[in-house]
Amino acid sequence: MNKKLSAPIFLLLLMIIVTACGSNSGNNAGNNSGNNASPAPSSGATTTADGESGTITYQSETGPVEVPANPQRIVALSNAPNVLSLDGTLVGVDQWTNMNPLFAEKLAGVEIVSEDDLEKIIEQKPDLIIGGTEMKNIEKLKQIAPTVVFTWGKLDYLAQQLEIGKLLNKEEEAQAWIDDFKQRAEAIGKEVKAKIGENATVSVFETDAKTFYVFGNNWARGTEILYQAMGLSMPEKVKKDAQGPGYYTLSQEVLPEYAGDYIVLSKSSKNDNSFMKTETWNNIPAVKNKQVIEIDTESSTYSDPTTLEYLLNIYKQGFLGND
Repeated sequence: MNKKLSAPIFLLLLMIIVTACGSNSGNNAGNNSGNNASPAPSSGATTTADGESGTITYQSETGPVEVPANPQRIVALSNAPNVLSLDGTLVGVDQWTNMNPLFAEKLAGVEIVSEDDLEKIIEQKPDLIIGGTEMKNIEKLKQIAPTVVFTWGKLDYLAQQLEIGKLLNKEEEAQAWIDDFKQRAEAIGKEVKAKIGENATVSVFETDAKTFYVFGNNWARGTEILYQAMGLSMPEKVKKDAQGPGYYTLSQEVLPEYAGDYIVLSKSSKNDNSFMKTETWNNIPAVKNKQVIEIDTESSTYSDPTTLEYLLNIYKQGFLGND
């Protein structure tokens, strides 16, 4: 909202927003899985600086948006981890990011907000709001502060980070991290393949205690690292069933059919993991050979730089040990 508005006009607009908010209180947003991005061409967004007003024009997928050149009070209803990786200052964050232990320290004191609680967003006095194109209250959010939205899955994990860099006027910083990460991950991938064999396969499993899932190459849990950046292979059955949709639902009985030579197991301490004591699980060759790398589910559901660096270190140690 323009800081030059007089107090009466500001209060009038505030009353209009709150009234509109009340009339739409029955609309509840669906759960956001917190997973990042399927591969797609970059939107090609650019920024144009306006030195006098301290703003830049960000060319978003929905059109140009004038945003602060150095935002100080960001409400991120999506892509919050990407913002945090560039040291963006958050005053409001979605509940899914807030529950992730990797971001607990940086999010201390940051309010949990949602698109349905416009009054709470107003209270944070944001100068930039970031959300998703699927949100219902985008027009109301625009009345509070400049609002930029992204379509989930339209950009791949690196292109998405670059776009957040452009939005925050930190494109060079974002690109530098991308270049460095790609180089390091590729180098580790070559070391891993030299050790386990060029044709060795890796599967990524997860369970919520009732259902099992196997993932393709772009559904967080470090799949982008393993299959894209490191260039490791997945079993043909995984490629056939999970690659297109991003994941595939399994029963415990068929886990061996989807298991690679190595298994990455996304496991939550909050779930019943008694399946690990079953004969089905323990007869899988990768399990017998102690070629299972465990990751924490709650820390692995994004594909931002913080999460990717965390998982790259785990995979390096899991595959190479002290080599």
